[in-house]
Amino acid sequence: MSEQMVITALGADRPGIVDQLSKLLYSQQLNIEDSRMSSLAGSFAILLLVTGSDQAIAEFSSKVAQIENELQMRLLVRRSETETTMDSLVPYRVEVVAMDHPGIVHNLAGFFSSRQINIVDLETDCYPAAHTGTPMFSMLMTIGVPAEVSIKKLRAEFLDTCDQLNIDASITSA
Repeated sequence: MSEQMVITALGADRPGIVDQLSKLLYSQQLNIEDSRMSSLAGSFAILLLVTGSDQAIAEFSSKVAQIENELQMRLLVRRSETETTMDSLVPYRVEVVAMDHPGIVHNLAGFFSSRQINIVDLETDCYPAAHTGTPMFSMLMTIGVPAEVSIKKLRAEFLDTCDQLNIDASITSA
């Protein structure tokens, strides 16, 4: 039976990181099932879900300090429980665009959290507006909405909140 482990890694960005880490995992008989990787301000961040035998995961976990030295990255590993399914949740896509200012993520995360709606995936970006150079913010998230929640009511409340925050946003089926 396959066990699951979540690995986070952070280090200076350089060519070959993904190759080194994936080779190491493969050599330990671990399989990358899901991943997120990004270069951010000269650092490279990795988030992985790997599967393998209990023995393979235990062996990898026991070598974390050695692997950190080899990869020149900080690692955090955590055995995972059986993945929670979104069977009872309906996925929706949330898109946001606004002039950049502090608190956008916090305000929107608070909106969904207060309604017991799970943020499944979140990606943000800042960029200069095309003609003016104004700092802009964009966010794309996937949320898991319980089936009993009225999407019409949720959408209306969300858009009202976004209007109050001067944020353009939408919620659509994922």
